[in-house]
Amino acid sequence: VQLQASGGGFVQAGGSLRLSCAASGRIVSINNMRWYRQAPGKQRELVAAITSGGSTNYADSVKGRFTISRDDAKNTVYLQMNSLKPEDTAVYFCNADGRYWYETLRRRDFNLWGQGTKVTVSS
Repeated sequence: VQLQASGGGFVQAGGSLRLSCAASGRIVSINNMRWYRQAPGKQRELVAAITSGGSTNYADSVKGRFTISRDDAKNTVYLQMNSLKPEDTAVYFCNADGRYWYETLRRRDFNLWGQGTKVTVSS
């Protein structure tokens, strides 16, 4: 199983970007999907999370501006980012946990990270 993130880029303050993260492999199910970010010189922080039931939570700094969603048919999580600010500049990482088939009729848990996608917001 692996996660592939995409959608980062360069945008002016007030603009929007949409990040995607697709899981691939012999997936049985995906429980929680999350977006984290890490700005230069700072620790990685949780930005948004969504459960298998669709419940969401957000960091206070992005509430009302970012929206996390998922498409289970595509094993994909999205992060719609609106009203971007320079302080949103960071590398964004997706994370997911769930179960996969590691051999016929046998399943294991996974908790994986995507490779990161860079978001730069200019003032």
